[in-house]
Amino acid sequence: HVQLVESGGGSVKAGGSVRLSCVASGFTESGNYVAWIRQAAGKGREGVASIYTGTDRTCYADSVKGRFAIWQDSADYTGYLQMNNLKPEDTAPYYCAFQVNYLTDPLSANEYAFWGQGTQVTVS
Repeated sequence: HVQLVESGGGSVKAGGSVRLSCVASGFTESGNYVAWIRQAAGKGREGVASIYTGTDRTCYADSVKGRFAIWQDSADYTGYLQMNNLKPEDTAPYYCAFQVNYLTDPLSANEYAFWGQGTQVTVS
């Protein structure tokens, strides 16, 4: 049973930075997908970044390219999202999502079966 625990959200001024963490447990596969997905008020879910842990291959939404970075520390089963040059439109709860199967669209929220509780990021 996969469990995900996020941390690191908060409030920040526009142009500032925030780092999110996601600790995963309860899985045995060595290659998995980890994604960060947000849902701003009144909008649909948006996958902003994902990583395939087997190869460290990453992908990003156009809205965050050049500002956000995703990586993993396989030694302690932790995924990270560094968010720089934050904008008010980045305000949302951010969810860590996890999936063990091959994904055709790693940024699609519909592809993920396991989710964390979410952590709020507010940019003013």
